[in-house]
Amino acid sequence: MFKTTRPLILAATLAFGWTLPALADVPVPQESSFWSAEVNAGDLPPVSERLPKDPLVVDLAAKGREFGTPGGTMRTMVTRSKDIRQMVVYGYARLVGFDENYNIVPDILASFDNDGNRKFTLHLREGHKWSDGSPFTSEDFRYWWEDVANNELLSPSGPPDFLIVEGKAPTVSFPDETTVIYEWDDPNPDFLQTLAQARPPFIYRPSAFLKQYHENYVDPEDLAAQVDDARVKSWAALHNKLDNLYKFDNHKLPTLQPWLNASSGKKIRHNFVRNPYYHRIDSKGVQLPYIDVVEMEIVAPGLVAAKTNAGETDLQGRGLAFRDASILKKGEAVGNYKTLLWKTGVASQIAIYPNLNYADEVWRDVLRDVRVRRALSLGIDRKTINQALYFKLAKPGAMSVLPASPFYSEDNAQAWAQYDIDMANALLDEAGLDQRDGSGIRLLPDGRPMELIIETAGERQEVENALQIVTDTWREIGVDLVMRPLDRDILRNRVFAGNTMASVWFGWDDGLPQVHTSPAYLAPTDQVFLAWPKWGQYYQTGGEVGEAPDMPEAERLMTLAHDWEIATTDEQRAAVWTEMLEIHADQLYAIGILNGAPQPIVVSNRLHNVPEQAMWAWEPGAHFGVHRPDEFFLVD
Repeated sequence: MFKTTRPLILAATLAFGWTLPALADVPVPQESSFWSAEVNAGDLPPVSERLPKDPLVVDLAAKGREFGTPGGTMRTMVTRSKDIRQMVVYGYARLVGFDENYNIVPDILASFDNDGNRKFTLHLREGHKWSDGSPFTSEDFRYWWEDVANNELLSPSGPPDFLIVEGKAPTVSFPDETTVIYEWDDPNPDFLQTLAQARPPFIYRPSAFLKQYHENYVDPEDLAAQVDDARVKSWAALHNKLDNLYKFDNHKLPTLQPWLNASSGKKIRHNFVRNPYYHRIDSKGVQLPYIDVVEMEIVAPGLVAAKTNAGETDLQGRGLAFRDASILKKGEAVGNYKTLLWKTGVASQIAIYPNLNYADEVWRDVLRDVRVRRALSLGIDRKTINQALYFKLAKPGAMSVLPASPFYSEDNAQAWAQYDIDMANALLDEAGLDQRDGSGIRLLPDGRPMELIIETAGERQEVENALQIVTDTWREIGVDLVMRPLDRDILRNRVFAGNTMASVWFGWDDGLPQVHTSPAYLAPTDQVFLAWPKWGQYYQTGGEVGEAPDMPEAERLMTLAHDWEIATTDEQRAAVWTEMLEIHADQLYAIGILNGAPQPIVVSNRLHNVPEQAMWAWEPGAHFGVHRPDEFFLVD
């Protein structure tokens, strides 16, 4: 049995430059000039009354960072209206979060106790408040659990999957205002990691706000009037429309993030202003975030690099690719910025996904033959792609975890990843694809030419460039690659429906798994893994939609994922990871091309505390989130 005690939390917390107020004096809070007018007018309490009794104190000196000066507006860009949700990703205020070494530490929570991965006791910060000043207490957890997650109208499928262990929901209790207890009969080792995700599950809600729209708390006539005014079908539709902690598009919905949405409706520019009740301060007493306003502009994808080059952003990663690096470097002096090259955390920068659930039976049988997938991998000249696209700065290899993970294996990383035309041809012949047409293209068992259509999201020029090189080398093994760019949403819907023969995307989001990381994404548990959408649908819907895995190795992956869930030791979990990664290396469900491609990060010369060297990863890390933008500051 493992129990997280205060000394253990302290060790992890101090490693991240955070201090526990009970063990260190809380500095005298300093009022932000941004809110001083409201404080002086009596419209907002002073900062000493807005902070929790035990705020999270950040020792910037311990982290090797500068103490900042509050103020200023930081500019950044996204390419779609719905991507204003990146402010929740970048803000990275989580109950527990990853530190820079990918340890899980308390953040919104004051602390937590983990009793054998079966019982988790969450301790809230006394006096913590939502951005509108309403108390953040265990009532917000109770409201979500009882009135949202277990309300059939609001959550028809019930509580989220990560809370269901061996088919059973947890027992959830709320002993007092600052304590929440989740308890299962069997271990749930994925609980804390899920809370720390880039897209967190939000097992709490601003109850004081949302109760205004819930049938359990409002007069039926008043609620019906609100439903009519909102022009929706029911109170549940109204509640769900307003309950968007992740989408961040309801400016009235209270938040715990460092910045709150100050813009309503669809705009070209959205402003996010500092949360007056944010729970973090530096060790001099200055309430974070340092930056007063984040201005997020929505621009066309093709304009991000050009506008960045012109100096129209202060912090930019999204929308930039390595191919932009040279022009960005040239524009540094005029644009008053610097271009950093961060490592990327995806398992593969470019990966080809043969669809094992493709609707065409002949093609499906061909793609399910591991000899064919191995041959396709052997027919890729990764070194040439690396030279042409990344100036040899990436690492050619199959899709596998990265060297920063304890589960990294060089054998897995290089499995079937050498460029070997002779072996590829031999494997395809062995698979029965030994007949060719007059152009040298192999013939399928039904006589059709082997035209392998790979659909792309059409968003990354590097993907199209890489596939052009693959097109040339695959012709040497008798395979005609046909590339078809589509809109991202259309592509995914086609894959999920079984209408796409093969697609190309990044590799696993989390290429840096640790022993506490669930390997569920290596098993057919989600349609988003583009090689087995129907198998993923089957798991996600409890067998109502999709198809059950019917290949031995895929079935073994499902067994292993369950073995990890019920394991009681780190050694058992590590053994599961090792076997699952070996299966992927052997079976090539996704054909990785290379990884570690540098990600350009453009930082204005007036923006401080952005690390020179860092990791750009969705999971774990939430892109900028793990590097704590609330600690960045502007100097003019």
